[in-house]
Amino acid sequence: MTIEQQHRRPVIYQLLPRLFGNRSTANIPGGTNEQNGCGKFNDISSYALESIKELGNTHLWYTGIIEHAHLTDYSKYGIAKDHPDVVKGRAGSPYAIKDYYDVDPDLANSVPDRMQEFEALVKRTHDAGLKVIIDLVPNHVARHYVSDAKPDGVTDFGEDDDVSKAFHRDNNFYYLPGTKFQSPIVVPGSESWNEEPAKATGNDCFKPNPSVNDWYETVKLNYGVDFLKGENHFSPVPDTWKKMLDVVLFWASKKVDGFRCDMAALVPVEFWTWMIDEVKRQYPSLQFIAEIYDSERYHEFIFKAGFDFLYDKELFYNTMRGVIKGHRPAIELTSCWQCTDGFQHHMVYFLENHDEQRIASSFFADNPQKALPGVVVMATMQRNPLLIYSGQELGEKGMDKEGFSGMDGRTSIFDYWSPERIQQWAGDGDFKVDNLPDEVRQLRQNYSVILNLSHKAPALMKGLFYDLSWSNVRNEAFNSSSVYAYFRYCSEQILLVIANFSGKDLDYRLHVPPHFFDLAGLSERFYFTGHDLLKNNKMLQFPAEVALNAGLGGHLKKHSASVYELKYEMMKRG
Repeated sequence: MTIEQQHRRPVIYQLLPRLFGNRSTANIPGGTNEQNGCGKFNDISSYALESIKELGNTHLWYTGIIEHAHLTDYSKYGIAKDHPDVVKGRAGSPYAIKDYYDVDPDLANSVPDRMQEFEALVKRTHDAGLKVIIDLVPNHVARHYVSDAKPDGVTDFGEDDDVSKAFHRDNNFYYLPGTKFQSPIVVPGSESWNEEPAKATGNDCFKPNPSVNDWYETVKLNYGVDFLKGENHFSPVPDTWKKMLDVVLFWASKKVDGFRCDMAALVPVEFWTWMIDEVKRQYPSLQFIAEIYDSERYHEFIFKAGFDFLYDKELFYNTMRGVIKGHRPAIELTSCWQCTDGFQHHMVYFLENHDEQRIASSFFADNPQKALPGVVVMATMQRNPLLIYSGQELGEKGMDKEGFSGMDGRTSIFDYWSPERIQQWAGDGDFKVDNLPDEVRQLRQNYSVILNLSHKAPALMKGLFYDLSWSNVRNEAFNSSSVYAYFRYCSEQILLVIANFSGKDLDYRLHVPPHFFDLAGLSERFYFTGHDLLKNNKMLQFPAEVALNAGLGGHLKKHSASVYELKYEMMKRG
């Protein structure tokens, strides 16, 4: 293994095969699979994988792999038909799992061969030098959960439950005895979904009539927590723990490399500690990524539960989004690393995913160029994993009204659809950047340069971080509301990263504290010169003297960032 490979940070590219491979241009709001089409496993070709890898990605997160509830009828293949009262949209939510032991039939060219097609995709991805991540959805299942593909000897979730009891340690679901489920969505012309007694809904909603804003299409899984009495029943190990471990081991045997664990904080941390330990005894390199939104629990989920990585939405995403939109000062980015000091390398930084609004939407930045300084900071501030959502690098707007999803700045996960920019890139299936309009091609090239630099520059792969913004708050020649700056350094290289989030060109002069020179093992008296590895900005035409009372000077274009590779010479004493 080369030094570059050893220090190569994970860059995860998230895509929904249903959307990614769809070549239909119909895009009828609320359209059926037959009307709007659906992407397939086989559409993710070696050409697509090579293009994704060239962007600088190391992992592919395939979203919506495990079979979930939807309204396309596959009953002729022995797959139970779903009820419209408990399905969101026609394509359904990828997080309303209907069969933990099967892949989604929508994604197969040949439904009877759907698992073999998925296995071929895993091999194709590995052959391209990329690792495979899929979703694990442990907190809830579809209201109509029925496994037609479970291995011999496996009992369905809920099959042996005592439905007369609201809670029992070995029930897989929570029940509301004496009640009948009432869906907030009733489709005319069909009999209502019959569920009696009602089960608790996935977002911890313990009433028989959840609202349209609840996860009404899902049922909460019981991990041994008696919510009514406030008691935990974890010993002996509850039945749901055993069933979920079997699910994880099943998919691990399919040679996936990791799991993105949906709403991990809604599942007891004690389960994660037990399960991850059990799995890693057999698959020590398997990685687990937690979707978690409580920064107070970050430490617990890393050091107790054993997760490899966690979403950092509450700190990094929320702060960076505010900075990009001009609602928060850039200096607040300092708190992002301070609050995770010592375990930053466990945090997954992102600016888009399937839950968040697209950068290019009018709800966020409107123009994807405005977020490029944030992408540079995201990719260079630490050595932690990055997440890129398919279409982000193309400026996909997410401003369609797809059906169940309205015009909300997100690309729908509930509807059959084909995003315009991804379709342009795909072309006739060749996935060449030449298929893209000039401005889109340039945006993607910017992403490629930034992401690949993070794999190649020694200071980014293994160097340390030194925040310059905190020491320039009172510097009148440095706008700490709009500009963020720091060093990344090692014995081989010193990089100055500086980002301008404002809509104006700015001049700056940075004070560099003596403390930095002590840490870097440098003399205080020398000249710095440098060129921008991103080729966005130029240093001023004179070398910047770095001393106790001087600083680095330069000019920044609006909505731009630079990564300067610094060279230095000792000052002559005179």
